Amino acid sequence: MVKRSSHYDVLVIGSGPGGEGAAMMAAKNRKTVAVVERYIDVGGGCTHWGTIPSKALRHAARRYSEIRREPLYQQFRKDLHLTYPEILRNADGVVSRQVALRRGYYERNHVPLIEGTARFVDVQTIEVSAPGVPTQRITADSIVLATGSRPYRPPELDFSHPRIHDSDTILQCEEHPRSITVYGAGVIGSEYASIFSHLGIRVNLVNTQSRLLSYMDDEITEALSYHLRDRGVNIRHNERMARVEARDHDVVLHLESGRRIKSDYLLWANGRTGNTDSLDLAAVGLQADGRGQLKVNEQHQTDVPSIYAVGDVIGFPALASSAYDQGRFAAGHIVSGEARSLRFDLMPTGIYTIPEISSVGKTERELAEEGVPFEIGHAFFKHLARAQMVGETVGMLKLIFHVDTLEILGIHCFGEAASEIVHIGQTVMARGGERQLQHFIDTTFNYPTMAEAYRVAALNGMNRLV
Repeated sequence: MVKRSSHYDVLVIGSGPGGEGAAMMAAKNRKTVAVVERYIDVGGGCTHWGTIPSKALRHAARRYSEIRREPLYQQFRKDLHLTYPEILRNADGVVSRQVALRRGYYERNHVPLIEGTARFVDVQTIEVSAPGVPTQRITADSIVLATGSRPYRPPELDFSHPRIHDSDTILQCEEHPRSITVYGAGVIGSEYASIFSHLGIRVNLVNTQSRLLSYMDDEITEALSYHLRDRGVNIRHNERMARVEARDHDVVLHLESGRRIKSDYLLWANGRTGNTDSLDLAAVGLQADGRGQLKVNEQHQTDVPSIYAVGDVIGFPALASSAYDQGRFAAGHIVSGEARSLRFDLMPTGIYTIPEISSVGKTERELAEEGVPFEIGHAFFKHLARAQMVGETVGMLKLIFHVDTLEILGIHCFGEAASEIVHIGQTVMARGGERQLQHFIDTTFNYPTMAEAYRVAALNGMNRLV
């Protein structure tokens, strides 16, 4: 039985950051909007098994590690023995509060949430099916696909085995591992390797490339490699899986090099796939690529102009922050026929290892390849009074600037609060104009703060000029 439903100006599929951004923008511009979500609650993968729970886990792991090493808390250390499942429960409260907050957005803006799996019938019609309820057919003038992505699962791995996990299912692990092998050293793999090491778990990090996070600034990723190894993480570069041998009490990763790595668990963190397989894209003449992703133009339109796509389902940069803006800009184009395009050159990257990494703009390697004359200014956290006070002396702020115009070309930060610190420089870069480096020298920063690293780095860079 198929139940016919209402017609909407805009129908959004997916309630993650991209879907929420699109729905709220369209609703606030007096468009009738509905959102289809196949999970039992709003927020998408970002809220339920991605960004929010993993970062809450990171925060708890970092605090746990800090207490165990801080002499001030010595009297408590003998009684502090938290397990991985206990620390995971800390994330549950954050997820619940985020879900309640996001549900409130839809309620206040009169955007109905329709639970079920969506598939195309034609360009303006979606069929939504869910267990135990009649199938609905919903029509809309414009449709926004914000279906997100999921971990790529190679067919030769048995993910039903309790010792093999991906980045979604690792959040349901019910015991505290003694050891874990993380296959894939991208953002997710590096973050989890760092988290597990701070929980006292032995970590093997298998990287298929020659260095960690090869698109990031070399100096920053070298610092990350050093600190991961300092925490006991065994990093193996240029290695690839040959096969996996999952046993009752452990799992053995066999590498093409002939090496074998035994651990309690294997975390597969090598690639993601867009959630497009259930949409029946062929019904509207669309086709996803081999990674399940869709191509879009600058307005986030697919090859069918009334169908838009945002977030992970279109690939790079695949960040929650960018997905939200993409959703807003797509809805802006639906509302007015015009939309501002995102400035990818000023989109910050945040990697939540311990310590964390954040950057915006160009790297040294990119500028050297382009033949741009540049210089560097450093501020090392160990020299900042605030960092010394809070015991977070690992890290640095690195400014890259044009030697002639003093324009800031890149900002790279490694250390506690890096993802917050980077926004100060991002704002100055977005302002445009010359002599941006001088701005940090002429600005009075609160003392003591981490933000004064900008003044220190700018003066350091200025002293390097010939």
